Amino acid sequence: MAYKQKLTFGLIVGTRNIFSSKLADEARGTLLKKMDKMGFNYVILPSSETPTGNIETIKDAHKCAKLFSDNHDKIDGIILVLPNFGDELGVVNTINMANLGVPVLVQACDDDNNKVDVYSRRDAFCGKISVCNNLVQYGIPFTDTTFHTYPIESDTFEQDVNYFASVCRVVNGLKKARIGAIGARPGAFQTMRASEKLLQASGITVVPVDLSEIFGATEKIDNKAADLIKKIEEIKTYGKIPSRIKEEKIILQAKFGVAVENWISENDIDATAVQCWESIQKNYGCASCLTMSMLGEKFMPSACEVDIAGVVSMYALLLASGNAPALLDWNNNFGADRNMCVCTHCSNYPISFMKNEIEISTLDILGTVLGHEDTFGAIKGKVAPGPFSFFRISTNDVAGTIQSYLGEGEFTDDPYGMDGGIAVSRVENLQQLLKFICKYGFEHHVAMTRGNVANAIEEAIENYMGWDLYRHK
Repeated sequence: MAYKQKLTFGLIVGTRNIFSSKLADEARGTLLKKMDKMGFNYVILPSSETPTGNIETIKDAHKCAKLFSDNHDKIDGIILVLPNFGDELGVVNTINMANLGVPVLVQACDDDNNKVDVYSRRDAFCGKISVCNNLVQYGIPFTDTTFHTYPIESDTFEQDVNYFASVCRVVNGLKKARIGAIGARPGAFQTMRASEKLLQASGITVVPVDLSEIFGATEKIDNKAADLIKKIEEIKTYGKIPSRIKEEKIILQAKFGVAVENWISENDIDATAVQCWESIQKNYGCASCLTMSMLGEKFMPSACEVDIAGVVSMYALLLASGNAPALLDWNNNFGADRNMCVCTHCSNYPISFMKNEIEISTLDILGTVLGHEDTFGAIKGKVAPGPFSFFRISTNDVAGTIQSYLGEGEFTDDPYGMDGGIAVSRVENLQQLLKFICKYGFEHHVAMTRGNVANAIEEAIENYMGWDLYRHK
């Protein structure tokens, strides 16, 4: 499963010798209790390793940096807490020498107005500015908290840590993502072209496989194989299949699903982009949508028409939200309401997107051309109402950059007379967004997921990935 449930943070508690180290000791204890309560793992230098029990000097930094380096495979992000002014060189050198390349959260504690005597004052308000100054000098990107200072005991700190966890999931997930490209993009869709080299520069590896290899694998699956029987049962309980659909088509679809999942497992793939037409219908005899939908529901996003950049967008949304994403078309106007539109696809919607029980039948438009008998596997139904986040990346080969746009909207429950997978959608200032999409040559596909996670995506993409981003509001 691509979505990592439980993260591990490297913890740094800073202090400075002219301030009370007792404040740092108390903060350390509170921080560890908070991590335990929230269910996060952590790596922190034992208090016995430094004179104050926390990080101050360059010697402290060397020890903590080594500990972090020794645990580099575990640590997903660094949380830096300043209970007092803190020694900026100690904490910044720790992060710099550890060189983990993970997101960093910087938090500082409030002073109490009644405790600002020489023995009780913190001055973390000022110290945080100095630490951030040094992080910028060292070229280390970081995430700020909601308020400049506040107590570690507060609910705000919990909210910030959960937000930071989403950012870490997106950044770390994208930087080591393995994207399966199953088949060649349809010849009629030049819009799906993307630069593997630009993606690789951000750590995203594209792993191709010819569709014929998947077809060949299906031929080797015995009709009595346990994994095939299990897949057939999964399909029959996944949605309603009309009685006109022949059993042999269900078996054909199940074999395709087993073959694809086996290839994903063998190649350590996080998400896939599939040649969903016309080869699979003409040369194999079914549609790929059902298999793609079922993969998405298992947190392995799958995009249509070998849209590699599209599935990277889906994967980012999954990492941020923990909810199955879908790939949709910006497809139709909704009457004269210019802030509404209809988003749809053939479809690869995971069932968690849908309002009621889905129908698994044949493709509508492609079925008229390719034959309904060879297009079984389409997911049909109405997308359930509720808030969503949308995201799209595109590789700008001429400029040598990855560009993207991001925003939030709402699926509505308005009726619409089109068959297939329908998502009636509302996005404020939609016309402005569409002008941006057209002006900068974005694809007609867009990734969406349930929930509001645009802030976490913005932080991850703009601050840590360094991609060009337009945040629609």
